[in-house]
Amino acid sequence: MRRNFLGGTEQMVAIASHRQGPKRKHQRLILVLLALAALIGGVLLAMSALRDQAAYFYTPAEAKAAQIEPGKAVRLGGMVVPGTLKREADGVTIRFDLTDGKGTVPATFSGITPDLFKEGSGAIAEGAFDPDGTFRATNILAKHDERYMPREMEGIQYDAKTHKVEAEQP
Repeated sequence: MRRNFLGGTEQMVAIASHRQGPKRKHQRLILVLLALAALIGGVLLAMSALRDQAAYFYTPAEAKAAQIEPGKAVRLGGMVVPGTLKREADGVTIRFDLTDGKGTVPATFSGITPDLFKEGSGAIAEGAFDPDGTFRATNILAKHDERYMPREMEGIQYDAKTHKVEAEQP
């Protein structure tokens, strides 16, 4: 056995360095396990918070089946039933029915409606149910199809094959 500069043998130095190695590996393992536990905990927390809001919106049939508690904020999506869109005397409040073909829910909204909101069109209403089952919307989003074009874009032609935009000649 040879002596090293510290006065011990090489064999003792090897034993000492071997003792430090597993300690570092053990610390790394604990750190990785703690990070993994924190990540899993965060995912579970997010999943539990989003459990009730996993659906982007309820259809009228789903809302009736779920018996959503009055006052709970939800989104309700469907088609505005033709013949049900009525304006109140105040000029701001409207009453309408939303349907998905399987169920119909009466709804009210006070405010300015989007230009595309009309009978027979798709809409998503944000709000809450009253105890009597009427949906009180605080916001309305009107859905449109791929052919929609804002008024500012009227007279402009779009070719879907070439992806070119051209203004009509007057």
